[in-house]
Amino acid sequence: MADHAVSSDPAVQAQLDRLATLSLGTDILGLERITLLLERLGNPERRLPPVFHVAGTNGKGSTCAFLRAGLEAAGHKVHVYTSPHLVRFNERIRLAGSLIEDALLAELLGEVLDAGGDIGASFFEVTTAAAFLAFARVPADACVVEVGLGGRLDATNAIREPLICGIAQLGLDHQQFLGDRIEDIAAEKAGIAKPGAPLVTLHYPARVAEPVEKAAAAAGTRWLAADREWAVDGSRGRLAYRDADGDLDLPLPRLAGAHQAENAGLAIAMLRHQRALAVPPAALRAAMGWAEWPARLQRLDRGPLPALLAPGSEMWLDGGHNPAAARVIAEYFRLRVAPGRRLHIVLGMLENKDLAGFLEPFAGSTAVIHPVPVAGHTHHDPAAIAAAANKAGLAARGGGDVAAALAAIAAEQDDMPPVVLIAGSLYLAGTVLDANGTPPV
Repeated sequence: MADHAVSSDPAVQAQLDRLATLSLGTDILGLERITLLLERLGNPERRLPPVFHVAGTNGKGSTCAFLRAGLEAAGHKVHVYTSPHLVRFNERIRLAGSLIEDALLAELLGEVLDAGGDIGASFFEVTTAAAFLAFARVPADACVVEVGLGGRLDATNAIREPLICGIAQLGLDHQQFLGDRIEDIAAEKAGIAKPGAPLVTLHYPARVAEPVEKAAAAAGTRWLAADREWAVDGSRGRLAYRDADGDLDLPLPRLAGAHQAENAGLAIAMLRHQRALAVPPAALRAAMGWAEWPARLQRLDRGPLPALLAPGSEMWLDGGHNPAAARVIAEYFRLRVAPGRRLHIVLGMLENKDLAGFLEPFAGSTAVIHPVPVAGHTHHDPAAIAAAANKAGLAARGGGDVAAALAAIAAEQDDMPPVVLIAGSLYLAGTVLDANGTPPV
């Protein structure tokens, strides 16, 4: 997928311009190009600190955030590679706790492009190679690496010897690359399994679990599934975790949403089933409050955009863009929004996303949809979003951009201050955080 990355730093922008010129315009999954590129760079992926490799349709980013928080709370220095970025390209590469500096980022991108400009590597492959170079050169105790797309043929799967692998929630997304059946998607995600690296997963129904089990067996590694080798429960006001090493009683995650208990549990299970790095229970307790993951049920309570709303209003931001994410979001606000209080959803989605599937969990509710474009990207036309909302039994109002939608919401005379959710696209979420002056740090 094309990535419209820009930077305020001239040196970084120069390399991004080179990348846009040289790299493939679309993703073509496969390890051939990244393997050749890494060979020319001296195979930095073989010199990384111990790697926690995480795949999944939804929740893999939050799982990475919990992994980072737990490791850092235990005193370890951690590199992190995630995608996409929201505001700054630098968000993708975190070195020993801090976002990569512009000067080093420009240098690394230039080095990768100099070495492999003739390979035709994709945007993500070049970025991955740059991250691995940084991780191999800057001392740290661990790497947390998020899969970009799929797993088996993702560029991050060039890592041959991860310490441990994890798979978060599975669902339908990126079908044009991964297939239309959940079983096919599960098999692709489970392709990150490697010999000697335990594969830790959530609990999946039988038809989804079967390809995961086969992938683990083919790799010759242990498959550690939730509700079998470990379990987590956040339903009683605490996070209760259990495995063969004992029980843990932890606070609930600070990240909003009941689903975060599962993501936290997956991270805890990965930390507890590896032996290279000590992570005591006290660090896991701290991680529940330390973990941050922007644009995932993130409340915005300061900045110029919340200020557009009436006093007492709530503004939330979520980059979820598939039906599984929508179900989580809908359930969260079903429990949060009091009777008589209106939920307004400012919605923008890329054209290749399942609009009807995203709206279905909200169907027939009193939520009001405010369609907006996703600037700089091919997106569902706001008129099409409005039509799909009406078909789902939802009211749709207004037009224009996010600020115009917020102003229209503020002008309504509701009895109670509204709850506003901006959702449907991580790209949209990035423009909102940028406009609000609250980028990730």
